[in-house]
Amino acid sequence: MAIRSIRAADEWASSEAKGDLNLEAAVGGQIRELRKIKKLTLAQLAQAADISVGYLSQLERNQSKLPIGVLKKLSDVLGVHMNWFFNGNMQATADERDVVVRKAYRRRLTFTGLGIAEELLSPNLAGPLELLMSTIEPGADSGEYSHDGNEAGVLIAGQLDLWVDGKLFQLEEGDSFSFSSTSQHRCANPGTVPAKVVWVITPPHY
Repeated sequence: MAIRSIRAADEWASSEAKGDLNLEAAVGGQIRELRKIKKLTLAQLAQAADISVGYLSQLERNQSKLPIGVLKKLSDVLGVHMNWFFNGNMQATADERDVVVRKAYRRRLTFTGLGIAEELLSPNLAGPLELLMSTIEPGADSGEYSHDGNEAGVLIAGQLDLWVDGKLFQLEEGDSFSFSSTSQHRCANPGTVPAKVVWVITPPHY
């Protein structure tokens, strides 16, 4: 149950911050994946980020330099922090990059103030489904929302309160579930230890 509205996070702090990003990071394909999942056209994303359509097209194909300021604008529009593009599977070897996600290479996001962190378990967002693991701290609450598609999950640790269309389900470790994402849904951790949930969402909606 990925949260779609990310609160402000600390500015990106790395040795790349004052210059152009290394094209070897291949962030262009990741920008394209997120743009398509958000159902944005090249023109819409370019306008929102205040860059030209042609330049954005070049960026998505890794054919132009990407200043950190431009990536910040694109990240804001796409709803991710900039570290999304660097904490991921691009560090994996080429032969397994699109198949396997090593634990050390998971893309991670923390939702400041919400007490929820998420890790992308899928190699990328280009396929028909998205696999996530959420860590929900005691007392944390996702808030209610809905979106297109379907989702299912299994609680692998802790306790979870899950609401679907206003109905409350109290889950224990090992319980699983499935519902239409168009239903209003929400989850919260009523326990005293972090809850861990593995989600399958189709189509990808990050």
